[in-house]
Amino acid sequence: MSGTPTIARVGLTGLLVSFGDIMSEPANRAALAFRAAVEAEGWPEVSETMMTLVSVFVAVDLVTVPAEAVEERLRALLAEEDWFAAPLPAGRTLWHVPTVYGTDLAPQLEEAAGIAGLDPDEAIRQLSTARMRVLTLGFAPGQPYLGELPAVWDIPRQQGLTKSVPAGALVVAIRQLIIFTGPTPTGWRHVGQTAFRNFNQRAKMPFALSPGDELIFPAIERAAFDRLTATESYGAADREAIA
Repeated sequence: MSGTPTIARVGLTGLLVSFGDIMSEPANRAALAFRAAVEAEGWPEVSETMMTLVSVFVAVDLVTVPAEAVEERLRALLAEEDWFAAPLPAGRTLWHVPTVYGTDLAPQLEEAAGIAGLDPDEAIRQLSTARMRVLTLGFAPGQPYLGELPAVWDIPRQQGLTKSVPAGALVVAIRQLIIFTGPTPTGWRHVGQTAFRNFNQRAKMPFALSPGDELIFPAIERAAFDRLTATESYGAADREAIA
């Protein structure tokens, strides 16, 4: 739910503008839009901005810049519009990422579907047609948190960890998806497998995804997946600009 944004100092490194205490679509929308607005201001004191699911961190050296002055600017910008209803930033990308669901490649699809109260076919239909927003990047280089799925997918994490899932694994919990950038232990359930590679340290732009981008994971057969290779650009994913 939307509420009143708050501003807090983070030591001497900057200020955090928060739009909620828990993840919600309006709060994430507000954070995306407000971050873009701060970037557009081009304030020389701001070295960079970063975002969480519902907050924007504005990096400023508070040893040399008075925190009160930056906070005043942020409050003035916050007052300019209802950020919870603001348009999403321009320049975002929609990705279509071919995904095989279930099989030995993604062995927890049936388990996750059962917890969600769905049969596997309906689970695949929902997962493969949902249009998911990159809510934020974190935990590992370029790793996206994607949301939100329908409420039936508000399923808990596992009690224990899966020792490792491969790069390109699509995992689910708490109405969100993650697509892993490399082999990773996880408590989220492995429901799909892609050849998508979001992080390439040798590329000019090492991260393919940015907060606010959107992804769809259309279902493909195992045989089609086996013909994909990680050397293909972004694992055979297609992309288009979002107007």
